[in-house]
Amino acid sequence: MQRRYITVDVFTDRAFGGNPLAVVLDAGGLTTAQMQSIATEFNYSETTFVLPPRDKMNDAEVRIFTPVRELPFAGHPNVGTAYVLATLAKEPKPRLLFEEKAGLVPVDIRREQGRVVSTELTAPQALTRASKLSPAEVAACLSLSAEDVTADRHAPEVVGVGTAFVVAELRSRDAVRRAKPDAGAFSRVLPRDGAFAIYFYTRDVPAAEALCDLQARMFFPGSSGLIEDPATGSATVAAAALLAELEPARDGELKLTIGQGFDMGRPSMLLTRVRKEGGSILSAHVGGQCVQMMEGTFQLAGEG
Repeated sequence: MQRRYITVDVFTDRAFGGNPLAVVLDAGGLTTAQMQSIATEFNYSETTFVLPPRDKMNDAEVRIFTPVRELPFAGHPNVGTAYVLATLAKEPKPRLLFEEKAGLVPVDIRREQGRVVSTELTAPQALTRASKLSPAEVAACLSLSAEDVTADRHAPEVVGVGTAFVVAELRSRDAVRRAKPDAGAFSRVLPRDGAFAIYFYTRDVPAAEALCDLQARMFFPGSSGLIEDPATGSATVAAAALLAELEPARDGELKLTIGQGFDMGRPSMLLTRVRKEGGSILSAHVGGQCVQMMEGTFQLAGEG
C-alpha cells in the first residue's frame, strides 16, 4: 500500500526555517510499532500519523511520535498537521478537531483570499504545575553557572498543558546563546514528573530581535542523544500559561511573541495568547505560519 506524506516547516514564513514536521496522511492499518519505526526513519523532532476519527463529529485522530517515543500532545505537530489538512481540504473549515491521547485539540484556521496563512491550537488541558528545581540543577543541564538562571519571577519548575516540560528563565540573551546540553547532568536531573526536556527563555531581547517578547531554546533526548528543538509549541504555550498565571491581577488576553531556533539557524516565531477572567486562565493558545516543503509516498516492506 502506497502511503502519502507531506513535510512542512512550522512556525516560519520561509523554507528551511522553523521546525520540520512529517505528516503521514494514510496511516490506517499501521501498528504502533510501525509508526514508531517510521518516525525514527524520518528522524524529525516529531512525525504525525493521520487516522479516521473515532467520533465522526471530529476531523481526525492524530498520533504524534518523536524518534524515540509517542507523545500525548505536542505543539508544532498540531499546527503543521492542521495546515496540511486545511490546505488539502475541498471544503474549507474555520476549525479542525483532533483526537489525541491528551484529549481533544481544536486548531483554528486563518485564511486570506482562500489561502491558509496560519493555524492556532488551543491547549487540550489546563495548566499543571509540579515539582520545582533549583537554579543549580538547571544550570548544570545547560552547561551554565547557577547565576545564569533566575528565580526572580518563578523557580524552574515542571509545567504542562498536555505534555510536561521543565521551564526556566535565564538572566540574559547571552546565557541562552551559550547554553549547551550536558548529558550527565540531564541523566541525574530528568525525567522529573513526566518531563524529559528543558525549555528555557529570557526577557533580555536585543534590539535586533525586537519582534520577539522572549527568546527561548529547548533541549531534549532524541535518537542520537541530547538535541535541540527549533520550535516547541507545547512548551511555549505551557510557558505562556505559566507567565499569565503569575500575573493574578491581570485579566483579558495576554499575548507574547516568542522566538526560538535563532541560535541553531532555524528561526521560528511562535504567537501565544492566554485568556484570563477573574484571575483564572480560560484558555491558552499558540500558532503561527507554515511552509510546505516536500511530499511523496512510501510502502513498507511486506505491505500489499
